[in-house]
Amino acid sequence: MRKHYILDTNILLHDPNSILQFADNDVIIPIEVIIEIDRFKHEISSRGQNAREVSRLLDHLRESQSLAQGVRLRSGGTLRVHCGSDATATAKNAYADAEILRIAREIQSADPCTKVVIVTKDINLRIRADALGLLAEDYITDRVGLSDLYTGRIELAQPPELIDQFSREGVVPLPPGVSRYPNEYVLLKSDNGRAASALGRIDAACQNLVRVHDSTRPICGIRPRNKEQYFAFDALLCDQIKLVTIMGKAGTGKTLLAMAAGLHQVLHARTYRGLLVTRPTTPVGKSMGALPGGIEDKLAPWLKPISDTLETLLDAAGAIGGRKDVRELWHKGTVDVQPLSYIRGRSIPKQFLIVDEAQNLTPLEVKTIITRVGHGTKVVLTGDSYQIDNPYVDSSSNGFNYLVDRFRAEPLAAHIELSKGERSQLAELAANLL
Repeated sequence: MRKHYILDTNILLHDPNSILQFADNDVIIPIEVIIEIDRFKHEISSRGQNAREVSRLLDHLRESQSLAQGVRLRSGGTLRVHCGSDATATAKNAYADAEILRIAREIQSADPCTKVVIVTKDINLRIRADALGLLAEDYITDRVGLSDLYTGRIELAQPPELIDQFSREGVVPLPPGVSRYPNEYVLLKSDNGRAASALGRIDAACQNLVRVHDSTRPICGIRPRNKEQYFAFDALLCDQIKLVTIMGKAGTGKTLLAMAAGLHQVLHARTYRGLLVTRPTTPVGKSMGALPGGIEDKLAPWLKPISDTLETLLDAAGAIGGRKDVRELWHKGTVDVQPLSYIRGRSIPKQFLIVDEAQNLTPLEVKTIITRVGHGTKVVLTGDSYQIDNPYVDSSSNGFNYLVDRFRAEPLAAHIELSKGERSQLAELAANLL
């Protein structure tokens, strides 16, 4: 049944192409939403970029048809900018949420046989709409619930003879009837109660099981401590896998493993020219405001988690590629750390790129990063969808989950979910209990 969807500002700022995602229904944008979008367009941020993209899209759609009368969309629906009963009113001091509710009631009264749905990420607006007897929902097109998220690993019970063969030869055909994803990790267990087991990965063609990387020798002083960390090192060190996503709670070793593998690939294997690290500048708690000093001084607190990880690796390895100090890794160009806002517009070839705290990214920001990747670059995203500081995404709508879900069937991608904390006993208890 055809519906009227009224979009809030936060939906357009979250996904500028959301206008095109409502099939053959009517999409309505209140004029107050356009006014709010205009206030964000000068920001030098992903939100500002999205605001400008919305404006360009609307301007393109109005070239051949009238936004007031309704523009026919390729999905079969229509798009209309609604000015209310008083088309001359600019509502300069109007509260946008109240205007959205008023327009929803007005449209519902004019067309009672067609459902009117307010689409917003504002929980309070959804509550107010429900109190007024109006339908309201979140934008779910790009939502991927944690319970439905691809884990990247399975367990298979197989005859001990096959496990013994796999341990000797390092590769066996994928057992009949097993239809899985490329680069999915496998724990082989004996089907007769024996203690025999082995760790493997389904190859890119989904034809064979191959042995994971032998990590008995430390990588930059780090050895895996559980099977998931073995899986992570295998994906991080495999040249054929160009996109790695590592999910796990605090203390599971996501960033440490990624940094160790990146430094090994740059300084020892020399597969990449350098290690480039970026992370969202989303603060935990209240912002401290503008920091004094130059760009290096402003970025110092933001870079501290990266330097802490490098110090941990140097403590474990003694020296990495002849470098015994974090400052040497910075100043000799081995490690380059840049704010996420500097990534847009770049082409990044032959780099080991780590995107830390990726759970704070929107789907569009993730797309921006991945499309910057040049020839020979490997991208690693680490994140914990239970620790989100960005107010514009949640555990289901963040770009990290979206990426994991969309790339699960791609031969050049692998996903690993780390479950056991290894930072300390206290950190593991805190992650589980708090």
